[in-house]
Amino acid sequence: MMRNDDQAFQMMLERRRLLRGAAMLGAGAAVMSPLPVLAASSQSAAIRKAAEAGKDASIKRIRDWIALPSIAAENRNMAEGAAYMAELARDAGFSNVEIVPTDGHPGVFGTIDVGAPRTLGIYFMYDVKQFDPAEWSSPPLEGRMVERPGFGQAIMGRGAVNQKGPEAAFLAALHAIRTAKANLPVNIVLVCEGEEEIGSPHFRQVATKPNVLAALRKCEGIFIPFASQGRTGNVTVNLGSKGIIELELVASGEKWGRGPKGDVHSSLKAMVDSPAWRLVQALQTLVTPDGNKPAIEGWFENVRPLTEREKTLIREAAKAGDEAQQKAALGVTHWIDNLAYDDALIRLAQEPTVNIEGLVAGYTGPGGKTILPGRAVAKLDLRLVPDQTRAEAEQKLRAHLDKHGFKDVGVNVSGGYDPTEVAEGSRLVRSELATYKQLGIATSLNPRMAGSWPGATFTAPPVSIPAAHFGIGHGSGAHAPDEYYLIDSTNPKVAGLVDATMGFAEFLYTLAAIK
Repeated sequence: MMRNDDQAFQMMLERRRLLRGAAMLGAGAAVMSPLPVLAASSQSAAIRKAAEAGKDASIKRIRDWIALPSIAAENRNMAEGAAYMAELARDAGFSNVEIVPTDGHPGVFGTIDVGAPRTLGIYFMYDVKQFDPAEWSSPPLEGRMVERPGFGQAIMGRGAVNQKGPEAAFLAALHAIRTAKANLPVNIVLVCEGEEEIGSPHFRQVATKPNVLAALRKCEGIFIPFASQGRTGNVTVNLGSKGIIELELVASGEKWGRGPKGDVHSSLKAMVDSPAWRLVQALQTLVTPDGNKPAIEGWFENVRPLTEREKTLIREAAKAGDEAQQKAALGVTHWIDNLAYDDALIRLAQEPTVNIEGLVAGYTGPGGKTILPGRAVAKLDLRLVPDQTRAEAEQKLRAHLDKHGFKDVGVNVSGGYDPTEVAEGSRLVRSELATYKQLGIATSLNPRMAGSWPGATFTAPPVSIPAAHFGIGHGSGAHAPDEYYLIDSTNPKVAGLVDATMGFAEFLYTLAAIK
């Protein structure tokens, strides 16, 4: 239903009232200042007051969530994770909340229907990556507050930034709007899964369940909450992301028919074939000798090169980036082929990859064990770019191994999905850009994020809606030790928890009002 001009004007006023007050980011107000006519808005002030009053509850929500690690790869706390996600959704105002069974781990679905003309989708994940407590400086499930130099006080724990912190900040925005008795400007559809960290193998079953699909099709688009700010406070708006396939290659003497069925003494290597070396030889065929470019037959047949405009966007973004800081953070001194920074970023967006996540064979403990392993496993991820597809890539990998004489090497795919693309002119992306502009945050457009998320589940039929990322705030260490999410910022250019909460609220009002 289309609103009349008076209704549109009123909605625009409501959006404007939600812009942050002069207290936004404290000393950083000059950097992220509101429009002067809106600074004294009573509704904006009420929502901010509610967000500030709810800050401790938001921190507790993040800490309690961190304490419950749902790890799909280990089948750890998955039912509990789904139940807790459903509880969080109900507490934030979602109705018709249901745990959606799949052939794997369950998803969660819920809606908020306020009778608004527009509906926004929100994608959550409740699962996290595995962790080794010995690698952390703080217990990974404790949610301890720690100081992050250059940023401020942060909460540390597995899942803090990927994605429980940003997700909790979005929920905090809903709590604040309700507490302030403000009108929620859009209807919201929540779709959540517990298998993102294993490649979302069953998420399509959640998104295409008839009632879920019907709700999603009403959405202007769907987004994943994001803590997107680095030290400069600038934000990159991604117009897509790479797809991914997660898998393992397995070489075994039993299936090969030549090596041992189990581990044997290494002195026998002179007359017994090694499955471990068999796996290494198979891996070597997948890439060029330097390991940097896929060499799988037909791999680049459907790869769509970046356009000149897309390359220009990347080069412009590189000018505002900090190459030295990025290298330091990654612990590297050179990019592949000693490329210049902008060329390295173009390569990052444009190139599909074959990456070894892990190699396991035989004994890896202290000292030696002098064995010849009967089995060897390599964990791989394959990053895909448009117009590659998961189905095509899996077929080509299998065909390549067979052609090179490795029919015995098993390919066990755990999950994956196609690349995601979203139109620059979509209402979703325009709302992102408009929100960042209103918040005084510098942005750059990135044609493609190198990371992956199951956005293609939404952009492809039968859902067919735009999908993107949005959010301010900061965090780091996703998938790594000492993962954290910023709570109290000492950097005037970077949002802490309350300001990140207000950023999500502003986004809702912007989407409701934008033409």
